[in-house]
Formats: sequence, C-alpha cells, structure tokens
Amino acid sequence: MSENPTDRSTAPEPAGTPEPAGPEPTDAPAPEDNRTPYERMGGAETFRAIVHRFYQNVRSTPDLHALYPEQDLGPAEDRLRMFLEQYWGGPTTYSEQRGHPRLRMRHAPFQVTPAQRDNWLACMHDAVGSVEMAPAARDELWNYLVRAADAMINAFEGEDMTPPHRRNLL
Repeated sequence: MSENPTDRSTAPEPAGTPEPAGPEPTDAPAPEDNRTPYERMGGAETFRAIVHRFYQNVRSTPDLHALYPEQDLGPAEDRLRMFLEQYWGGPTTYSEQRGHPRLRMRHAPFQVTPAQRDNWLACMHDAVGSVEMAPAARDELWNYLVRAADAMINAFEGEDMTPPHRRNLL
C-alpha cells in the first residue's frame, strides 16, 4: 500500500496551529421562536412597567394630562395595559371587559393634534426605554406605537373642532 502525500486525515496537526474560531457553519435553520410577541416582549411585568412609567410621564405633561377626562389616571392606566397586552398576544381581558378596541372611535371625542401626538410619543418613548427588552421586540413595539399615535390625530393646531351641527354656519 503506497502512502498518499496529500492525505492528511491521519497526519498530526502541526504544533501552534490555531483551532477554528466558532462552530462550523451549517445550513440548518435557526430554531423557531414560537412565543407570542407578548411573551417575547416580557409579558405582564413588562407591560405593567411600561404603562405605569408612561402615566407617570403623562401626569407631568400638562398638555397631555388635560386630554384625560379623569383626574385619577389609574383606570386609564389599566385600560392601556390591558389593550397592549391583548394586542400583542396576551390575556384578552380588554375585550372581555370593554369590547372591541375601536381605537379611533374611542379617541374621536378628544382633540388629538400632532403636538399632542408628539407629547404622547415622548412619554411613551421614555417608558419603553425604561424596560429591558430585546432590540427586535422593542423596535416592533415602538413602530406600532408610532403608527397608532399617528392614526389618532383628528385635529390640527388652530382648527375649530366644534361639531358642525353645533357651529353657527350662517
């Protein structure tokens, strides 16, 4: 049997040769993350912390606080927490207690201007930033919040929001 000089399968590695860095590449797909967004974002504890911090911020933002008909923001805090939990795949308590969310309909009685949207987002940005969350989950949550806040705008600065049937049109 002749030796093949190019066959290195049994030859010892030369001294000082570094080991390959990291695992060998594979074509295997990454394991699927079957958790709901609610679970990936941290579940009840995370949403409770975000919403609580948000309403602390609202209390110290007069223009935004003025939008809330209740002086006690506790009920509003509960509603927002339940809504966000349900939206992201958590408990369905919001719908069980309040029915379909219908965000635009529920916000229609209140003048929401671009400036108020910006204040709302500033309060929410601080709140979302106050919790530990994977960057991808944080981006997903934040992108939704921006879109939702944009959709609530129903007035512009200086616009008369008196309903047409109550305006003196003559």
